[in-house]
Amino acid sequence: MHSKKIEQSPTWSSTTKLVVALVLIALFAFFIVRFNNILAPLFFAFVLAYVLYPIPNFFKEKLKISWRVTVIIIYLILLVLFLGLIALGGFAVTDQITSLIRFIQFELRDLPFFLEELSLERYEFGGFVIDFAELDLVSLGNQLLSMIQPMLSGLGNLVGSLAGSAAALIGWSLFSILISYFILSETKGKRNELFKINIPGYNVDIKKMGGELSRTWNAFLRGQLTIILITIILYIGLLGALGVNFYYGLAFIAGFARFVPYVGPFVAWTTYGLVSLFQGTTIFGLEPFPYALLVIGVAWFADVILDNFVVPRLMGDALKVHPAAVMVAVIISASLFGFVGVLLAAPVLATTKLIGQYVFYKLFDIDPWEKISGDRIPTEPKIPNRLKPVFRFFHKIKINVTNWMREKKILNKILRKQQ
Repeated sequence: MHSKKIEQSPTWSSTTKLVVALVLIALFAFFIVRFNNILAPLFFAFVLAYVLYPIPNFFKEKLKISWRVTVIIIYLILLVLFLGLIALGGFAVTDQITSLIRFIQFELRDLPFFLEELSLERYEFGGFVIDFAELDLVSLGNQLLSMIQPMLSGLGNLVGSLAGSAAALIGWSLFSILISYFILSETKGKRNELFKINIPGYNVDIKKMGGELSRTWNAFLRGQLTIILITIILYIGLLGALGVNFYYGLAFIAGFARFVPYVGPFVAWTTYGLVSLFQGTTIFGLEPFPYALLVIGVAWFADVILDNFVVPRLMGDALKVHPAAVMVAVIISASLFGFVGVLLAAPVLATTKLIGQYVFYKLFDIDPWEKISGDRIPTEPKIPNRLKPVFRFFHKIKINVTNWMREKKILNKILRKQQ
């Protein structure tokens, strides 16, 4: 009796695999170019699903509600908040930023005349003398104008296009929220279902890569975005207290400046100075120029506090990328993905670096995880050496307070027993 021979699927030759791979790459590149306008909303949808995952997971475990119902409730709340923010302040903030840019563009025309008058002034602060007659302020002002005006023009066009296409922006935001809902709902409470990739023989590498990428994006989403929010709130209070016009718009500029190392803070300080210099009103009866110096000095001091106390605690060296490389990544990301590209340039660069390291070590038959784990992204941010005594001092206070409370509880128990 002859057994029936079962035909198996033929294996592909190396040439066939190469041709198919090249065709797939070409198709992928075509879709990227053809539908590039949808990439940013889709990317934001995945990020939103990743950020929101712990919330329904927490309520599912505590309240014993089904995953899908929990996700629906979370997204209904998110939708109400989104529409409420748009109705209450979204357009107002955009209008204030637009007015701020127009104000600066209008006042910059008088900058050469102001610098010409300033060159005749002489200020004395105790034993320190500033004589502007020794400086060629007019030439310096013209050079400053040649750099600032194109930047303001481009920024004004960007804000104007955002304001002019508000309906489209809201539509894409709702699209991202809807897609992220479907992504999160279909995970059924399993985190690994968010980004599920199954390549035979590479499951271990994919799992380790996912762990490293999770550390990178956690550092950014829970650290950097928290810093941005703290910066905006801080500057609303500071600039509002100093009587600076357009302080809401300036506070948002201060927050978004955190995404661009070196250049961002410099542009922000320059903007504060120009507004306070030309707004026409000051506090404490100060002249415009000393008032502008006061505003810039307060802003500089606030950034020093943030950089030395807040950022090390929330971020440390979490992203492990050089600030200069982030600047280049911001320019490239902005040209490809617009405003969203600017916001996500740093973690995308860190992700690209990690994948590049993996590919490089695999090309030379080196175990990539042995090398990458040696330069692993720290789970806890590092504390600068100059700040360690401060944190040790507060740590001792915390221990003393904890011990005192524990002793107080024991004493209260003894007293209750005696009664």
